[in-house]
Amino acid sequence: MTVSARVIPCLDVAGGRVVKGVNFQNLRDMGDPVELAAHYAAQGADEITFLDVTATVDARATTYEMVQRTAEQVFVPLTVGGGVRSVTDVARLLSVGADKVGVNSAAIARPELIDEIADRFGAQVLVLSLDVKRASGTASGFAITTHGGRSETTLDALDWAREAIERGAGELLVNSIDADGTKDGFDLELVRLMRELSSVPVIASGGAGTVDHFAPAIEAGADAVLAASVFHSGQLSVNDVKQALRAAGVTVRL
Repeated sequence: MTVSARVIPCLDVAGGRVVKGVNFQNLRDMGDPVELAAHYAAQGADEITFLDVTATVDARATTYEMVQRTAEQVFVPLTVGGGVRSVTDVARLLSVGADKVGVNSAAIARPELIDEIADRFGAQVLVLSLDVKRASGTASGFAITTHGGRSETTLDALDWAREAIERGAGELLVNSIDADGTKDGFDLELVRLMRELSSVPVIASGGAGTVDHFAPAIEAGADAVLAASVFHSGQLSVNDVKQALRAAGVTVRL
């Protein structure tokens, strides 16, 4: 059976509002997260990803009440990330309606967190979020960043992805910081490299600008495509993307 490619709107939230910028900078207000999540679910989104982009920077937990309100109105899988530092955080997010939980900075600081979450809740719950930037100082040419792309590390992105999968990550959300918000297309080289090493699903993120950008990401090896700006601005709908994927020969759930 052919697995359908997933189309995932991403809600980047700061201060209780959906925001979007370019290269993770100059964030601007895009609307209410609960309303937007319900809107995208009605359009046919396969999943919704909800990232509290300032939770780690502000050293606080993500907004549980907002997650609960979203989950009460959205009946597609909901992934929540931002400020997740412990299995207790994961348990609480699952209890208020999250289906999957994304981890990033805290797992880099303490990789054992991946093992702990996978052992307690199963790999299917754990999405490793990788904010990746091109860097000449790493073997692959790609380095990991933390704190919403604000802090660069010397950690090679491919090495970290391999380790995380071995520790129990069930999915890779691969976001190109260089492409983020540019609308110039996904970083297809990065997607291909992640696909070659990964035994788990890969979600391509960062750079979507037109309907023609999505099929190449799937062809490069992504199992799902994630976007924010083109959906929040009304430039594209989820259905527009699915119809374009279908026309390109990609199996999607309509």
